[in-house]
Amino acid sequence: MARATVYFVGLAYMFLGVSIIADRFMSSIEVITSQEREITIKKPNGETTTTTVRIWNETVSNLTLMALGSSAPEILLSVVEVCGHGFDAGELGPNTIVGSAAFNMFVIIGLCVSVIPDGEHRKVKHLGVFFVTATWSLLAYIWLYLILAVISPGVVDVWEGLLTLFFFPLCVTFAYVADRRLLFYKYMYKRYRVGKRKGVIIETEGEPSKGDVEMEGTRMELLEVMGVVEEEEEEEELRRDMARVLKELKQKHPEKDTEQLLEMANYQVLTQQQKSRAFYRCQATRMMTGAGNVLKKHAADQARKALHPEIRSEALDDGRSSRVFFDPGSYQCLENCGRAALHVVRPGGDLTCSLAVDYHTEDGTANAGSDYQHTEGTLLFLPGETEKEIHVDIIDDDIFEEDEHFLVHLSNVRVVSEGEGHCEVTSMAGLGLPCTATVTIFDDDHAGIFTFEEGGVTVSESVGQMEVKVVRTSGARGVVVVPYKTIEGTAKGGGEDFEDTHGVLEFQNDEIVQTIQIKIIDDEEYEKNKDFFLELGEPRLLEMSERKGVASPSHPSPEEDERRIAEMGRPTLGEHVKLEVIVQESYEFKNIVDKLIKKTNLALLLGTNSWREQFREAITVSSGDDDDEECGEEKLPSCFDYVMHFLTVFWKVLFAFVPPTDYWNGWACFVVSICMIGLLTAFIGDLASHFGCTVGLKDSVTAVVFVALGTSVPDTFASKVAATQDQYADASIGNVTGSNAVNVFLGIGVAWSIAAIYHRAHGEVFRVDPGTLAFSVTLFTIFALVCVAVLMYRRRPEIGGELGGPRTAKILTTTLFFSLWLLYIIFSSLEAYCHIQGF
Repeated sequence: MARATVYFVGLAYMFLGVSIIADRFMSSIEVITSQEREITIKKPNGETTTTTVRIWNETVSNLTLMALGSSAPEILLSVVEVCGHGFDAGELGPNTIVGSAAFNMFVIIGLCVSVIPDGEHRKVKHLGVFFVTATWSLLAYIWLYLILAVISPGVVDVWEGLLTLFFFPLCVTFAYVADRRLLFYKYMYKRYRVGKRKGVIIETEGEPSKGDVEMEGTRMELLEVMGVVEEEEEEEELRRDMARVLKELKQKHPEKDTEQLLEMANYQVLTQQQKSRAFYRCQATRMMTGAGNVLKKHAADQARKALHPEIRSEALDDGRSSRVFFDPGSYQCLENCGRAALHVVRPGGDLTCSLAVDYHTEDGTANAGSDYQHTEGTLLFLPGETEKEIHVDIIDDDIFEEDEHFLVHLSNVRVVSEGEGHCEVTSMAGLGLPCTATVTIFDDDHAGIFTFEEGGVTVSESVGQMEVKVVRTSGARGVVVVPYKTIEGTAKGGGEDFEDTHGVLEFQNDEIVQTIQIKIIDDEEYEKNKDFFLELGEPRLLEMSERKGVASPSHPSPEEDERRIAEMGRPTLGEHVKLEVIVQESYEFKNIVDKLIKKTNLALLLGTNSWREQFREAITVSSGDDDDEECGEEKLPSCFDYVMHFLTVFWKVLFAFVPPTDYWNGWACFVVSICMIGLLTAFIGDLASHFGCTVGLKDSVTAVVFVALGTSVPDTFASKVAATQDQYADASIGNVTGSNAVNVFLGIGVAWSIAAIYHRAHGEVFRVDPGTLAFSVTLFTIFALVCVAVLMYRRRPEIGGELGGPRTAKILTTTLFFSLWLLYIIFSSLEAYCHIQGF
């Protein structure tokens, strides 16, 4: 009993090692199949655009590298057993393949059916591919029975082994054809039209109609375009989901800070994002072995980056150079103000020295002597002084005239030495920007013209209270009231997009600016572009202390100009009396959403770029809890996480020597990992045989009960996570049928082809006892037909899909599938011990 316990513990520990190295293997596969290339699409107008598409087709990758990664232990166990036993047939490898197929088909699918929340369901998206792989998985085991018990009972010829192996690329080809619908759509006229969003190209059928756009290119190029279209649509959907989730989480968790909410939102959207079989397998393994939840790690990292972006330092001055400039660069004053004051500053630099700067005025539309006094001179900044003022006298007259302006220039900055007043121009002092100031003189001899500063303005919906300026130009005499009101456009008032606003602005005498406040409603839409209008009514003069006559200007002007200026004596509306307000999504909100979904290539989460990173991850224990409610708060690893980490730390450190996935685009890791899996499966085969021998179990029973169970545990957890997180059933059960077929075509095909060729070379035949294996294959095939039929029945509207559905249907389906697996184990064991008659 003690020896059996040692063998059993050793076997379990080896299974842990296989899970760890299989995680590295699947990571390399995810990186390999995520490779992209650029394609050029030619538009009907001759323009070309470049986009990226994945090199690997999803169906092909699932049936080749993904299936190989999932079934590598079973396949290599069969090959190693044959090669290690003098190229004679063994019972452990083939029965492990059949036993693993039974576990996958009955236990994993049954579990996936039951874990879906009540009332929800999951359907297979690529039903054609599922039919093909399900058919080939059944044909694979029927073919296995035929070569064992019908065509050449007890003998496997070379052609049978090679044909079994050839079925693998044939299965992949049929699945690819079904996925791309090549045979059916080849004879149909294809046309393409531009979609409503971002010019997306949509494929349709039938004869061309008006508005359709034909595209040039081969069938493969057009299919690649369709893949790009789907990816763009998925990205837009992901953005909308992120925005929606953020809003819901803010309402549900008002006590959490922004970073926690962003982490929760990113994690929730990532869990719903469609993922590959390799990702789910790696995720399950890492959560099971204390390596942490990769999605939560990524969500937390992205939330931190969104809120705390890297700040790039810009080249700044060395702090020793002084710059002199106006602050601000523009000034406004009334004609009766008497004097305008302009501010000149010298921030920074060496404040221990004295600086001198010259200034002078220059005419613009205002004339020196009639509108202002020409001024020039020198400002002297003494040590420690950082601000000076230039004063310019403004001349008030009784003439109606338009607003005018003049300029003030700075020049000739120099350092003033102490003592003799010696001045020196050096690189330590200079002019900054702006070095020219503009002074606008508002005429105060009439009521003025009232207008918005511009005809349109764009605001973010997160602005809360927006302010709109109404300016009074060409006069500021008297008290004038100006009515205003908001008008709906595509943006709706009444608190939906903005609060309806109306009222009257009252401009006092000499007052030239008033503001209108409008409340904007923030509903946190990702893409928003709505507008409404703010309109000014006719201004009305309330009082005027003195109306002045119209005097002739000093310089005669054309008659039309005189009439226009004379009419400005009463308040009027200016150029912009109706302001269009465009409400867009919050820039900050949109920017955060864009950053959160940016670079969500899941291969980046699984892959590694250095040995240092791999060893750091190998010795680090993290929380594997996948509770959504705890996301956003740092959670310590549980006792289970620590136990599993210390049980597997040897394997983690050992397999950290495997090349990182960044090397050779993942192929270096792929090759080394599969070699390590082959080495471990050799030990597993010996341990399983010794364990069975010690407790009195035949290899066929040990294979279907213990070995098949041990190799399938990571797949079980992966399928469970995929079933609950993915919106489709492809990743959880769609790949089960493909893996079962690949097990036979590669696991049996490679091993038996090698053995048959070896025996043929030595003038012998390769013999395989059909008894137990043929019975097991027949039993599995019958039960698998029942399983597939039940899954197809579950697609009826009353249930909704292969997974989930009403509670009663879930319980009955899961009970049936688990019962089929138990019956398979019982009958296979009874036949192995000759309690029932086999073949």
